[in-house]
Amino acid sequence: MNRSRRPAVGVPVASTCGWKALLLPQQNRQSLYVYGSEVAVEKECIRQLQCGVWVIHPFSQIRSYYIMCMMAITFLNLIGIPMEIAFLDGRSGVGWEGFNVFSDTLFLIDVALNFRMGIISEDSEVAILDLKQIRLCYLRTWFIPDVIAAFPIGYILLIADLQFQSDPNSSKASRMMRILMFVRILSLVRLLRVSRLVRFFNEVEKISNANLDVVRLFFRVLSLFMMIFLLCHWNGCIQYFIPMLEEFPSDCWIRRENLMNATVGEKYSFGVFRALSQMIALSYGSTETPTNETEMWIVMVSMVSGALMYTVLVANTAAIITEGDPTAQAYKSKISHLEHYMTFMKLPADLQLRINKYYQTRFGGKWFDERDILNLVSSSLKEEILTIMCARLVYKVPMFQSFNVNFINALLVKLQHEVFQEGDFIIRQSAPGDRMFFIEHGQVLEETESSQRELCDGDYFGETCLLTKGKHVSTVQALTICQAFSLDVDSFHSTLDGFPDVKTELNKIALQQQESV
Repeated sequence: MNRSRRPAVGVPVASTCGWKALLLPQQNRQSLYVYGSEVAVEKECIRQLQCGVWVIHPFSQIRSYYIMCMMAITFLNLIGIPMEIAFLDGRSGVGWEGFNVFSDTLFLIDVALNFRMGIISEDSEVAILDLKQIRLCYLRTWFIPDVIAAFPIGYILLIADLQFQSDPNSSKASRMMRILMFVRILSLVRLLRVSRLVRFFNEVEKISNANLDVVRLFFRVLSLFMMIFLLCHWNGCIQYFIPMLEEFPSDCWIRRENLMNATVGEKYSFGVFRALSQMIALSYGSTETPTNETEMWIVMVSMVSGALMYTVLVANTAAIITEGDPTAQAYKSKISHLEHYMTFMKLPADLQLRINKYYQTRFGGKWFDERDILNLVSSSLKEEILTIMCARLVYKVPMFQSFNVNFINALLVKLQHEVFQEGDFIIRQSAPGDRMFFIEHGQVLEETESSQRELCDGDYFGETCLLTKGKHVSTVQALTICQAFSLDVDSFHSTLDGFPDVKTELNKIALQQQESV
């Protein structure tokens, strides 16, 4: 049987040139969760194309790869920069200097790209793609910290190193060494890139599927341990860096441990071991009291940072345990009861899978009683909630467009939210007509004996039964997961009893339809 399907999501992408297609939202679990259906994702693609300018959509494939790449580069920078400053002492080598230049270039490009990055709005319903809004938002928030963090120290170090190596004059070389030391200290501003790392983690969590609580928990725990690791790493580098600035006093711990000619790995290991010992209040890393004021301050900073590490670790652990989503917990409890029931009733495995999929689609991993919630609010608030959710769907039906707001509002409170899975028969031809449907998200195929058509977001079907109380004249099957609102015949006619003028008008429409048949 031939089906005149609507264009797939990939059609707008395929019809544009290659590089523009990479900027558009892709059909994946994240975009489908936010927008609700393939058709809605397609409309988002069209909306972005109609903007007329190139903007990287938050749900585009290139955006996902870009975030992952920048997270890795940023983390390597936050590890390598302190080690370069503290331990390499101007002997970083061509490889590391090349990585510095590459990183600085990438972060400068990142600042420029942020003026073209779509922003996920707070309600996660519509991505901000307007260049003016994106520019104003970025300039008011992270532009200045990002520019400071992207300052191209790598270029300065590369030029200075080349000048130093090519200049045999000892006095100039000494002066150049002091300049290099100053530049390396100045390069500490690049550690501001830690804010970029935190924001990348937040973006990954925001665009990841909210149903995947395990994934969100993983990213939260991963970001926590990465921050703790960086804190210990930086502290270990500081242990060596401060004595180096003082040209290694005779009573410093580095001379006591005889590390002046040790390898970088050995110096780093002793520095981190000493830092951890002070942070966790153990004496293994330092058997003697500080011998000078500088060491005393280093120890105090380590102890304070250790206390901070404990505080952050305990606070986040408590938050993970206590801030569990009660609706998610209630959902897990309901699913557990459901699985026990299905096992007890010995339902087939494929049916169990469909039931589980239905619950996941219907409730999105969170359990709540929608009717109970709506019954707890006032009638005015209930009407307002349903108006926001459903009014646009009801007003698309021609026979409802000419009636007053009071009648429409009375209908809205009668609507019921329903979810159908791919392949479900929503109505069957010649079955008693008890409901009409308004499609919120999804695609269905409506078939009669002589024709067929595909309906999607915002469309409706089954309206004839409301007027005639007769049988359905078509079969409607879900092509995708379909979220819809239904209005049953009894509720419709009970509402009509309160609006005699509307009832008279609709009776005339029903007679006209019967005569035309």
